Amino acid sequence: MINVNGKWALITGASRGVGYQTAIFMAKQGCNLILHSRKLENTKAVEEEVKALGVEAYSVEAELARQEEVVKMLDEIEAKGTQVDIVFNNAAVQIAYRNDYWNTPVEDFEQSFQINFIAAVTICNRFIPKMLERGFGRVINTTSGIRNEPEQAGYAASKAALDKFTKDLASRLEGSNVMLNLTDPGWCRTDLGGPQAPNDVRSVIPGIAVGAFVDDKQSGRFFPAQSFTGLSLEEAVAKAEQMEAQPYVI
Repeated sequence: MINVNGKWALITGASRGVGYQTAIFMAKQGCNLILHSRKLENTKAVEEEVKALGVEAYSVEAELARQEEVVKMLDEIEAKGTQVDIVFNNAAVQIAYRNDYWNTPVEDFEQSFQINFIAAVTICNRFIPKMLERGFGRVINTTSGIRNEPEQAGYAASKAALDKFTKDLASRLEGSNVMLNLTDPGWCRTDLGGPQAPNDVRSVIPGIAVGAFVDDKQSGRFFPAQSFTGLSLEEAVAKAEQMEAQPYVI
């Protein structure tokens, strides 16, 4: 199991929900954090909370719907000289629930793909090559189990694109100590998931973060967070390393 003490992790969407849970959990493991949100003030309290746990942390801001802000954020991180060892591409948006799905506005797809897919790809493409140069890295892309719901077509399609990108890129990382995997928090009571969701957001721990700790040089796997609820981190890692990447079904 990887020891993340002293390593640096970037968490997108760190101010609340799953991102917040991930930040607190990683800080408790001794991991330094770069906390992303739309505005710096959104992560001020989280930053103070994780620093109180004894780690270094700072905040960055970017509206992921604007590609130029994504690039500016990454430039800022590199200008600080931070060596990013772990990435949690957690931030996402669900634009709307369209009962009249035949008339889903094209803007739903444009915004969903920019925030949920293109921003994550941009982050991967910036940091993974440097991870390969250093010989270590972990990237965990957050997907969704939503299916058969055309009412959420923009969101679901953007996550399917992220799945495809992750699995395809993972084929180039297999056997290296840079690992790229997927996770799904499940349907949780968050701002995105809504109050009717069956799972408390705290149930995502430790599964949402297990991809940062696996150490078997395998990529392209899917770690459903709810399958790890109640396990210790050590138990979760042992279970995760028994999982195999599922091939595409044609």
